[in-house]
Amino acid sequence: MFPMNVFEQRRQRAWMPAMAWRPVSLAVVCLAGLVAPAAAAALDEVVVSATRSEQRLSDVLADVTVLDGDVLERSGALALEDVLAKVPGIQISRHGGPGTDTDLFLRGANKQHTAVYVDGIRIDAQNGSGGAPWESLSLESIERVEVLRGAAGAVYGSDAMAGAVQIFTRRGEPGFNPYVSVGAGTHGTQKSTAGFSGGQGAWDYALGLSYADSEGFDAKTGGPKRNVDKDGYVRKSANARVGLQLSASQRLDFTALTSDSNAGYDSRAQGDDRTIRSLDAYGLNWQSDWTPDVRTRVAVSQSRQSWDTWDGKHYHAETLLRNYLVHNEWRSRVGTFSVLAERREDTLENSSLLGGDERSRDQNALGLGYGVYWQQHAVQLNLRHDRDSDFGGKRTATLAYGWDFAPHWKATASVGTGFKVPTLFQRFSKNGDASLKPEESRNMELGLRWGNKDRAFSATAYRNRIENLVSYEQGSGTCPAVAQGCYLNVAEAQLEGITLAGNWRTGIVKWYASVDFQNPHDVENGRLLKRRSKRFATLGAETSLAGWTLGTEVQAASRRFNDDKETVKSLGGYTLVNLSASRQLAKDFTLTARIDNALDRDYTLAKDYATAGRTLWLGVKWMPW
Repeated sequence: MFPMNVFEQRRQRAWMPAMAWRPVSLAVVCLAGLVAPAAAAALDEVVVSATRSEQRLSDVLADVTVLDGDVLERSGALALEDVLAKVPGIQISRHGGPGTDTDLFLRGANKQHTAVYVDGIRIDAQNGSGGAPWESLSLESIERVEVLRGAAGAVYGSDAMAGAVQIFTRRGEPGFNPYVSVGAGTHGTQKSTAGFSGGQGAWDYALGLSYADSEGFDAKTGGPKRNVDKDGYVRKSANARVGLQLSASQRLDFTALTSDSNAGYDSRAQGDDRTIRSLDAYGLNWQSDWTPDVRTRVAVSQSRQSWDTWDGKHYHAETLLRNYLVHNEWRSRVGTFSVLAERREDTLENSSLLGGDERSRDQNALGLGYGVYWQQHAVQLNLRHDRDSDFGGKRTATLAYGWDFAPHWKATASVGTGFKVPTLFQRFSKNGDASLKPEESRNMELGLRWGNKDRAFSATAYRNRIENLVSYEQGSGTCPAVAQGCYLNVAEAQLEGITLAGNWRTGIVKWYASVDFQNPHDVENGRLLKRRSKRFATLGAETSLAGWTLGTEVQAASRRFNDDKETVKSLGGYTLVNLSASRQLAKDFTLTARIDNALDRDYTLAKDYATAGRTLWLGVKWMPW
């Protein structure tokens, strides 16, 4: 790590994400008034998602949200996507309960337009439309999450047109620190975790194991293929992280994680249809601080994701992704420079591919970065060139500017481009089209931020135009299975909106709130993209009383279309109230309780698929440190 005095040479600044435009300017003023007595995040904490280099959060020009271990622990949530659904700019859609197909929409973009990393290991799929398997990522092993909103193609390459999510697992600290937790809840849900972390001398380590199963509930509420039964799931996961401090300036880290799940779903009127998913990921990272101002990082990683379904017949798909990265960084009085070289290799194994059961491709990239701070001004520039084995060269760029125009205030502006190459399935399956072009995006955003001690406010306005959007069209195109449908470059989308967020304290109560006004739509017909709301919001509060930590949150979303052919929004709006509580029972023992959907609202995230209704969860954790 760079010594902190490198950062201390800069003037400490407190700020807030983003600025608004036209119809929502009044909303900005209203929320600013609400949050003015407010509470800010830890602006001096270090993040890496914005540029792949360490930066103080107060210096970052991009729109970033950080979820630390305490937030994840106190949430009491059973799935990572349920925690992320409270993050500004994020909505989720799920076909039933945890363990079923899950989509995460960042700023209204499709699931596959967000790049996802676990300890620097790229997680993605080449089956279907692609994207990270959120239903396979276990929450229990995660210590920290960084969510980057906005075009990040110049930093991460293909796929990061809407942003990136960096997930970090637990890292060992000196001593020996074990933990065990057990819990149970509604629908016969039970979960147990165990692990330890520690360190001695030059070594540090962490190991975690998790097991969860649930009888579930009937996931299908309607449609011609409904099978009235309980659709439960079983998920087993493990993760390990080992670090070796080779010298005062050199460090080696190894990460491994695995997750296996077996979840029920309904695709026919009779029979117990199952989806079996597995995710394995391994990464080796070497870092050297040659001087206090010069750093090199070399990383090699691999992730494998497999998907098997049984709905009367067996279907198998498997993605293998290898990644190689060399990242160099140099800090000087005239700014921070970075150079990276990266290679990505994708392989898809799928019986639906034409001309064989396996396809592969690779991408080689060179990236440059430059950031400078002077007086009240800051600039960040990133350039990247990717050469794809199928599509040739693609260039991306991001330029961001920040201005500290008053104490505690920062205004930002940025422009950026991105791209996403079609998945191997979209090109070479029986429903694919080998002539598909890469999707391309152009993003612009403005920001206004204010932060002071434990109070913060932010407003971010954005407009992201996506061309050559790949869409699955029923009965269209020239693919061999045209009677069913094809993947085609038929759509052009515009994602625009504003995100307002804040956190503050009144007496003993901590508050946080966010509201999104968005319009992710098809440019040709102006229709809202499926399963995305024009408005959604979260309001939460937390306090301590009589030894208890008590929390409540309200989540609300407006009506949505279920698919692109609907003329009426079949997915109604909803408002959910969730409650949480935790208390130290005795030395080393903590009780956690959570009630989701406390008012037992009937709502739907995908047409003809159920949600859980009111659920209760109780858990106890032993952690003697």
